[in-house]
Amino acid sequence: MQKISDACGGLRLRISRVYSDSLEETVKNLLQSLGKLNRPYLTAVEEKLLNLLESEYGDGIIP
Repeated sequence: MQKISDACGGLRLRISRVYSDSLEETVKNLLQSLGKLNRPYLTAVEEKLLNLLESEYGDGIIP
């Protein structure tokens, strides 16, 4: 159970590094949806989407 909690925390941390009120509505909705997932992993497509958002928006928002 701890591994699941740790994995979900890591996902939420990644999302919080990208999330900002100044993002486009679609991007904010996607990040919010990923944050609500009730599993400790992302599918391959979800992982690719989050990686893309991290590369586009992740720099400098939260150190």
